Amino acid sequence: MTPRNIRIIDPEAIRENMAALRGAVPRSAKMMAVVKADGYGHGAATAARAALAGGAEALAVATAEEGIALREAGIGAPILILGAVSREDAGISAAHGLTATVCAPWMVQACQEAAEALGGAGTMEVHLKIDSGMGRIGVRTREERDAVLAALARCGRVRLTGAYTHFSDADGDDAGEAYSGEQFRRFLEMTEGLKVIRHCANSAASLRHPEWALDMVREGISLYGYPPVETGLPLKPCMSWRARISYVKEVPAGTYISYGRTWRTEKPARIATVTCGYGDGYHRAAGGRAEVLIRGRRAPVVGRICMDQMMADVTDIPEAREEDPVTLMGTDGGETITAEDIARWSGTISYEVLLSCGSRVERRIAAPREKREARERTEG
Repeated sequence: MTPRNIRIIDPEAIRENMAALRGAVPRSAKMMAVVKADGYGHGAATAARAALAGGAEALAVATAEEGIALREAGIGAPILILGAVSREDAGISAAHGLTATVCAPWMVQACQEAAEALGGAGTMEVHLKIDSGMGRIGVRTREERDAVLAALARCGRVRLTGAYTHFSDADGDDAGEAYSGEQFRRFLEMTEGLKVIRHCANSAASLRHPEWALDMVREGISLYGYPPVETGLPLKPCMSWRARISYVKEVPAGTYISYGRTWRTEKPARIATVTCGYGDGYHRAAGGRAEVLIRGRRAPVVGRICMDQMMADVTDIPEAREEDPVTLMGTDGGETITAEDIARWSGTISYEVLLSCGSRVERRIAAPREKREARERTEG
């Protein structure tokens, strides 16, 4: 069965992005690939393997369930769970060799009990989260930090192997830069004397301040080709999104297109119906602003985007036909549409666009680049 629309993932691009990011920070710093939320929509196991091949030494996920899925996929690299550990998660994290995040004494105790439940001399690794100014999770004061450290001293089966924080405005303006600098200073103060892996730099901070790399850097959105700040690194988007034309019609001037009669033709037009809508994850808010690529040319999306379909004006692409491929995100000929473009049309951010594809959007792995390019040369 031909899918209505598909997303195509390029693991080679993920690997190359990680290699480029690896080369931009001190060699003494380890690289952690953030593959939470199903690898930012790219497939967690696919992204993890590619990132490890590109030089990452560790992985990060948001939940214990995400970490377990990677273990079940055969991935043995260190995996940090970025969310604060719960009592239930402590047990399953310990059983699967996942590193938990702690920021309260009771969390340390929960990890101790989980390690004891393993039997034998089982231990559990944890990282201490410090809230240096994000306002999300983490210890905020020396007193809170010392309480957690005291709990760790009492719980012999829990090993503190790392400490980290998260910048809230590392990709911001001058004021954001100053705030990030204050967060960095506070983090250094809160971790002074700790003989553990310290990490604070996310994608933006690692590109703007590689000197903040410390012992490890966490690469998230940059890994997938969308650096949040300007960079000279050759980072490539790793996801394409394609649909097809299901129907083409010629309509006279004055014809309304789609719900709400928000758009009407000013002259005779050719309108193509495309097999993708907000039920597939394409943002409805982009209607009337978005563009798609058909036969290597841009076509405006007209009228409101429907649940299962959208319409594009192909008056200036007279050769457009039913069953033609439609590029929603990616490259066709000399034209490219990125997740940043769709985000701008939709009033959101590239992160959300990458994560937005619904369950009925089939995900495929791109053919190895060398084979693909050779085939294209042959077919051309």
